[in-house]
Amino acid sequence: MRWKRTIQLLDVHAEGEIGKVAIGGVPKIPGETVAAQLHWLNTDPKGQELRRFLCLEPRGAPIGSVNLLLPPKHPDADAAFIILQPDQAHASSGSNSICVTTALLESGIVEMKEPETIVTLETAAGLVKATATCRDGRCEKVKLTMVPSFVQELDVEIDTPHWGKIKADICYGGIFYALVDVGQINLTIEKANAAALVQAGMILKDLINRNMHVVHPEIPAISGVAYVMFRDLEADGTVRTCTTMWPGRADRSPCGTGNSANLATLYARGKAKVGDIFKSRSIIGSEFEVGLQAVTQVAGKPAVIPTISGRGFTFGLSQVALDPFDPHPLGFALTDVWGPSAGEI
Repeated sequence: MRWKRTIQLLDVHAEGEIGKVAIGGVPKIPGETVAAQLHWLNTDPKGQELRRFLCLEPRGAPIGSVNLLLPPKHPDADAAFIILQPDQAHASSGSNSICVTTALLESGIVEMKEPETIVTLETAAGLVKATATCRDGRCEKVKLTMVPSFVQELDVEIDTPHWGKIKADICYGGIFYALVDVGQINLTIEKANAAALVQAGMILKDLINRNMHVVHPEIPAISGVAYVMFRDLEADGTVRTCTTMWPGRADRSPCGTGNSANLATLYARGKAKVGDIFKSRSIIGSEFEVGLQAVTQVAGKPAVIPTISGRGFTFGLSQVALDPFDPHPLGFALTDVWGPSAGEI
C-alpha cells in the first residue's frame, strides 16, 4: 500500500460515548504547551486538515471523538491528549479522559498496576488525575479529578424565536457550556426526543455565541460556548443530562465536563458542598458519579474541583489511511446523515 498517511486507532467508548484513541502515527503537533497545540489545530490549515481527515467522511462519522495522544509537556503527566470533533479541536472531556485512560492501560502504553493505577493526563485545560480500578488486566472503572470549574454567569436571559425568553447558566467545566433546564423548551430527556433536543441545542448555541463572548481568564485558547447541555432532575435525585454537539447530535454519556460545569452551579446556589456525591444519567440511561472534592478559585472566581467516575470499554482496533489519489482528502459531510449544519462544513 502506498498510503500518504496512516494513523492507528484503539476504539473505546465511555458509558456509550465513543472516544477513539490515536495510539500510533500521530504527527508532531507544533506548540510549546498543550493549549498552544490546541490553538494550532484550530487555526492552522494543516491542523484543520488532520481533524477533517479523522472526523469527517469517508474515514470518520458524526458520532464520537478522536483523541490525539501526544507527548506530555508537564513533568508530572503520563500522557497528553487533545480531543478532535467535526467542528474543532476541544480542550477537555470527561468521557474522553475515561477512554484515553482505558486505552493507555489496556494497550500497555502505561503500565497497569492492580488493584489501582493512577494516570496523570495533560489537557489544554490542565492536569486531570485518573484513578483506575484494575483487575485481571482490565480497567474496570475510572475516577477523574477534573480541572477547576466555575460559573461565568447564572440565569442569562436568551430571547428565542421558538420558546420566548429562556434562562441559561454559562459555566466552565473544562470547556464552556450553556446549561438549560429542559422544561423551558417543552421537552424531556429521552431517546425519542434526541433529534428535537439537538436541533434546539444548535439554535441556542448559535444565539448565545452571537450575543456573548466568553474566554477563560487564564487560558485564552479556550473560548466560546462549545456545547448546550440540557438538564433535568429525576424523582430519585439523579441529574438527567443531554449535551448537544455540533453539527447536531447528542452525547451518549452523561458528559463529564458538562456535569463539572453543572456542579459549579449547584455550589454557587448553595445546593452542593464538599464531600457531596451525585448521580448523573445520560439520554441512553448510562451513569456517572459526580463528586465535589474541593473548592478553590480561578482568577478570583469561586470554583470547584469535581470528580467524575465512569467506565470505559475497548471494542476494536483499526488503522485509518489516506490514499494519495483519494479525491476527498479533506473529507465531507452531507445533510442526509449530518443534519442541516453539514452545509457549514
